[in-house]
Amino acid sequence: MRDSIDDDVDWSKTSLSVDDAPIIISRESLTENCSPVPSQSSVTESSSSDTSDDNSSSAPSSVPDDEDGDYDIYLDVRDRMERLVAKDRQSYLFEHKLHEPPSIPFFAALTTYLGYTVLIVVGHIRDLCASLFRNGRYRSKAQAQFPSDDLTLFAPLLKSWENFYTRRLYHRIQDCFNRPIASSPGAIIHVLERGSRDGMKTMHVLNDGRELGDEVKREYMEGNHASIATGGRITRRCLNLGSYNYLGFADDWNATCESDVLASTSNLPMSCGSSRMECGATALHIELEEMVADFLGKESAIVYNMGFNTNANTIPALAGRGDLLISDELNHTSIVNGARGSGAAIRTFRHNDAAQLEVILREAIVMGRPRMRRPFSKILVLVEGIYSMEGEYCNLNEISRVCNKYGAYLYLDEAHSIGAMGKTGRGMVEYCGVNSDNVHIMMGTFSKSFGGMGGYIASSKSVIDLLRSKCAASLYHNSLSPIVCQQIITSFRVIKGEDGTTIGKQKLRNLRDNSNYFRMRLIDMGLHVLGNYDSPVMPIMLYNPTKIAAFSRECFKRGIAVVVVGFPAVPILMSRARFCISAGHTREDLDRALKVIDEVADILKLRYAVSAFG
Repeated sequence: MRDSIDDDVDWSKTSLSVDDAPIIISRESLTENCSPVPSQSSVTESSSSDTSDDNSSSAPSSVPDDEDGDYDIYLDVRDRMERLVAKDRQSYLFEHKLHEPPSIPFFAALTTYLGYTVLIVVGHIRDLCASLFRNGRYRSKAQAQFPSDDLTLFAPLLKSWENFYTRRLYHRIQDCFNRPIASSPGAIIHVLERGSRDGMKTMHVLNDGRELGDEVKREYMEGNHASIATGGRITRRCLNLGSYNYLGFADDWNATCESDVLASTSNLPMSCGSSRMECGATALHIELEEMVADFLGKESAIVYNMGFNTNANTIPALAGRGDLLISDELNHTSIVNGARGSGAAIRTFRHNDAAQLEVILREAIVMGRPRMRRPFSKILVLVEGIYSMEGEYCNLNEISRVCNKYGAYLYLDEAHSIGAMGKTGRGMVEYCGVNSDNVHIMMGTFSKSFGGMGGYIASSKSVIDLLRSKCAASLYHNSLSPIVCQQIITSFRVIKGEDGTTIGKQKLRNLRDNSNYFRMRLIDMGLHVLGNYDSPVMPIMLYNPTKIAAFSRECFKRGIAVVVVGFPAVPILMSRARFCISAGHTREDLDRALKVIDEVADILKLRYAVSAFG
């Protein structure tokens, strides 16, 4: 059978090593696809001592909900789930106790440092040998694809140390990242299978499986997760725990949004081909901005075509030399880039620590600007609603109180909380019970809960007018597609119930229940789980860099698509997997995922909450 496989591809490599790059598709991993997997109705056993009869994970049959007459699929665990949510919310929102992340066990820290040490030492030895012998993984003329790859003619575009991490770690596990899909990003997705002929430096999609050989392809296609996409491309059918499909519009788009969105194409272009300040404004842009402002209780709003650029371009338009930006230490890169590009002075405070924020504000007001001691022109405090790598929500009550006390403006990034938090989806302001007037600038994105793209800023009319004339995202960037505007408008109507149904209300309820159930079960397994109840973002700690790829691959071959995160996106010791829960998930979906995660946690020794050795 091996004779029928393309000789250029080594399908026998299965393990992550320093010397030999792994191959994403191997005979062993392909035939794994044929092994039985738990059905969607299978359940997870709890390992928590804080359980009773109501902790059974089997769904009840046809039990009506008192509120709407719907069936409560979580009735058997409802009481325990709500107690845990209430305890967490009371501690965090009202007693203002800082959420302390679990501490890394000494053994995990030791092996993590040891792993990185071996990686760096061996990597530098290989670089040295490649330099001495002028031949190696990244210097061989035979592997050159472009003229600039010949370093005898071209100077290196990147110095060795600048891309050391990319060459010696990322390339060896890049099959775990940037996975292309061939379906909508709903609860179930079809992930395109890929292979590599150059030790994972580059990857290619398996178009028709010919390079697998007929027998391997047949065994693979008879497996539990195999499917064929358009054009004969091989895909793996996976339960999606990675996409920001919080309200599940990717699952029911044909029923909720399709008619309105497709109708808008009859008289509007796919792209305006211009910025908002030129010819890029349509009636839908104006309607969407008015809808955002009304939804958030603000005077005015402006929309942009990219969420990252919303922060990266708005902050420099609002602050500059002579101003002070005070940023939470865990803020998103878009906020960090925007702050650095503004030219303003920057201070950081401990994550969610309103007491330290107050100390920094008092010092800034008393001492003024460095060296000249003149007062800062204005002070802007930057925080997020839900922190995307931690799953924690903002200590908004205390931070807004401190800002109002000292006359500092509050900038709130609700990328992950708008549409997903609060009884009616209005984000952390609603969830925390804070008056929207106390949050001076509200930012959010449409790519998570609304099934679209882009972002918005909502504030007073004077601030929005300033942004229209000064912000680069309004002056120079292409305006948001009118078709995407219609998608977001329709999503807003569903969430607000203006479509004449209770679909939006049910989506919000499902998201909350699914998120709390999944978090509760992960904690029961003994995993180190970050974040708060009610948050749809759930990171679990992996710590060791070798477990980044291992966790992703073990879940993937069992039909679960997950996101894994390592340095430099998080601190070097804090590698993690991050789950994003959706209203589109069923309880059977979540129980199946929990069964797989429970199995993989045993294989990789991830139960750090019950053992220092995992």
